[in-house]
Amino acid sequence: MTRKTIPITPAHAVRLEPAGTGQRIQLTASPPLALYIHYPWCVRKCPYCDFNSHTLRGDATPDTGLEARYIDALVADIESALPQVWGRRVHTVFIGGGTPSLMSAPALDRLLTAVRTLLPLDPMAEITLEANPGTFEAARFRDYRAAGVNRLSIGIQSFDDAALTRIGRIHDADQARRAVDIALTNFERVNLDIMYALPEQNMAAAMRDIDIAIATGVSHVSAYHLTLEPNTAFAHSPPPLPDSDLSADMQEAIEDRLAAAGFEHYETSAFARPGQQCRHNLNYWQFGDYLGIGAGAHGKLSSHEGIVREMRHKHPTRYLEAAARRDFVQERREVAAAELPFEFLMNALRLTDGVPTALFSARTGLPLSVIADRIDQAVAAGLLAADPLTLRPTEQGQRFLNDLLALFLPEAEAA
Repeated sequence: MTRKTIPITPAHAVRLEPAGTGQRIQLTASPPLALYIHYPWCVRKCPYCDFNSHTLRGDATPDTGLEARYIDALVADIESALPQVWGRRVHTVFIGGGTPSLMSAPALDRLLTAVRTLLPLDPMAEITLEANPGTFEAARFRDYRAAGVNRLSIGIQSFDDAALTRIGRIHDADQARRAVDIALTNFERVNLDIMYALPEQNMAAAMRDIDIAIATGVSHVSAYHLTLEPNTAFAHSPPPLPDSDLSADMQEAIEDRLAAAGFEHYETSAFARPGQQCRHNLNYWQFGDYLGIGAGAHGKLSSHEGIVREMRHKHPTRYLEAAARRDFVQERREVAAAELPFEFLMNALRLTDGVPTALFSARTGLPLSVIADRIDQAVAAGLLAADPLTLRPTEQGQRFLNDLLALFLPEAEAA
């Protein structure tokens, strides 16, 4: 078996694969619905980043006409999608990127006002905004809070100046600490993204980052293993990284340190104080639905006719051109029945407590019997708990998640 943690891939960044063939899926009820909004610009592209983000150039700054045009397009995108989600309540909103904290406060307020006007947004909805330390201004974040954002996710990555330089971040350690201070002054719920197995990083440095993150008092930490993704600067020119054994030791030490500090390890890369789990991401992992709007955003929508995946036009220029035609969707496909078990479990088995067994049928429209033999294999291999009421990875299954998921690949891929 391969000792490896699967790098987290947010649902809005999942690549579309060709549809297979098979029976039409019949669902008896719609899953919970979330809204993902993509902001595609950042100050500078990080060398490890493979997300749909684009460096601001020339006059393409958020405080010019481009920002207003993009907000107009997002609102029109929601309007165009209304027939697909008519009457369904939106439980969470996540504004990701890119660097959404480059948005002006008036633009964000206009966007969230449009969301409330067009969609039945839950009054207690979790509304998350991603932010980077180099963009923090106290007054702006107070205005973000006033506009309705109630959860902030900060891309710290490290509190070490040398490490930040090696991974191409635009902020330094002092800016990172100041960003956390401003965030906690304005928001009760704050997540810090921390990366480990960074270039030339040793165990002491990795643990120092985690200790600082814990000491800030935030309620949520996402600890990600740095991976070399295709078509990134680091993939073309790999930096010197810790070997796999040291990286795995870092992962275990981080998990132990966060547990000792009172954080629950509820997903492969996510740790939360009690009651502070990210509801938006839980919806992804529990195979809920999400409407994705904005350049390159992905969505998954279920109906009595089956499950559809969509992707918006990816490049911001193409997306804005498509807005003039009200033709936002670049790709749309129905998910074949043969793909659904793997898609469901690829998400659900990231949760350390797994999901109720009944959720498989509720979210896929398939009987559990279609994967009964594979469940038996996973249990026999010690990767899945022998619990008829829960689909839950064992501790070994969490450590060897790739091997566990491989048991549920569609036949064509597994061959």
